[in-house]
Amino acid sequence: MPGGRRFLASFAVLTLFAAGSAGQVYLENLPIAHPAIRYLQTSPDDAVSRLSAQLERGTITLDFREDGTGYLASVLQNLGVNTDSQGLVFSKTSSQAAKISPRNPRAIYFADDVAVGFVRGGEVIELAARDPQQGVSFYTLDNQSQDRPAFTRSEACLRCHDGPATGGVPGMFVSSVFPSATGTPYPGGAIVTDHRTPFSDRYGGWYVNGRHGESRHRGNAVAPNPAQPDVLATAGTQNLANLAGRVSTNGYLSPVSDIVALLTFEHQTQMTNLITRLGWEARIAHHDSGTPAITPALQSSIDALVAYMLFVDEAPLSDRVEGVSSFTKTFVQRGPRDHAGRSLREFDLRTRLFRYPLSYLVYDAAFDRLPSPILDRVYRRLFDVLTEREEDRRTFARLTGADRRAILGILKDTKPNLPTYWRTAP
Repeated sequence: MPGGRRFLASFAVLTLFAAGSAGQVYLENLPIAHPAIRYLQTSPDDAVSRLSAQLERGTITLDFREDGTGYLASVLQNLGVNTDSQGLVFSKTSSQAAKISPRNPRAIYFADDVAVGFVRGGEVIELAARDPQQGVSFYTLDNQSQDRPAFTRSEACLRCHDGPATGGVPGMFVSSVFPSATGTPYPGGAIVTDHRTPFSDRYGGWYVNGRHGESRHRGNAVAPNPAQPDVLATAGTQNLANLAGRVSTNGYLSPVSDIVALLTFEHQTQMTNLITRLGWEARIAHHDSGTPAITPALQSSIDALVAYMLFVDEAPLSDRVEGVSSFTKTFVQRGPRDHAGRSLREFDLRTRLFRYPLSYLVYDAAFDRLPSPILDRVYRRLFDVLTEREEDRRTFARLTGADRRAILGILKDTKPNLPTYWRTAP
């Protein structure tokens, strides 16, 4: 469709220019058709494929609303996705780009292993779900009332979601752009963001609700002058409690685009991509060499994953951040907690994102399904850092002794199948 072509063109350019993103590392693509991967030839086992199988068997049904949201609420409920995770993006960055604008943003909802995109008045609901071994697969669901709603796996999404922006494997990413008054992104300033990106470079093309003090971001703003496509009109765009006067939120499941949810989603997207890439690299290397040996390239990827998990390059928050939805509470409630009541999901939001700086995706099935030699080496690296036995102390200097002891204690209480030597650590 025309909108889809515009989207693909704009994001093909975005990907080319994305290498300028602060903090983000851009890697060459791994071959999805490699015999050790066979991404498109392998049926994924993810939240959407399992829901699809239930629909086919008739063990569940999807409820359709006539309020314009269609199957959205029912899909989210069946996938275990909370509506308070909603983020609203108004840059034209979707296969339904023609329908997206500052007056009609696209809604993104997410849980640990799935994300759902919804455009008000759009033809389909877009979904991305993570298989523990194969990474992220993409789907659509026609959002018109029908007797047998069904999910369709989409290969077209890979044109933008399998490249440098996603670590060279099929995955998700959050972009920050300079949007025009209609939401068209200016490619020259387009970047991919995560927790390493300075706060001032984030959220271009997104609505952002919440308080963040004197810190400034690119959100809630457009570049109104075509002659200056990278100059945003930023008056009145910061510390917005709601979207009054900017967009009608009728037809969405939440009236806000919560800043804490956006911060969390940014971290999660690239953490997921790093896990996927490391697993793929290990499987490809094992297939090609016939040995599970840890090569220097694999060790480099292990080090990159551990560094990201421990937030060593996190861009610090200079002011306290406060959300406006229930996300800050409901995300933490998902646990798990140790005997002292601590959780890796607890937020800090004063100087950094999380109180205990180790990614909650350490509990994810994709992490547990890393090839055994790789997972063993990741655990050893984490253990050496947390017990202050690492050789490159400068890399992890931002982790205080209290941070390390807390993370070690939380994992010992809450993470099954830790290596034996973890259990005997003080």
